[in-house]
Amino acid sequence: MTIADRPLTRDEASAYLMDRHGISRKASTLARLACRGGGPAFRKVGLRHVVYDRAELDRWASSILSEPLASTSEFTVGTA
Repeated sequence: MTIADRPLTRDEASAYLMDRHGISRKASTLARLACRGGGPAFRKVGLRHVVYDRAELDRWASSILSEPLASTSEFTVGTA
């Protein structure tokens, strides 16, 4: 596994989502989503730490982003 393939911490995952997808989610929000559900899949490291695979972050980002739109009138609830 190269450094580029290693799992990301919550802080790194937050930065990755912004850099790669333009999605702003704080590490604390990712932590809340990990407890409540609805966030990206993660892996436990011991009892208290979690890490995120880039592929799972990409999959989750794709699931919350809509298709490209030419106008705001094209967007309807439930399409994202």
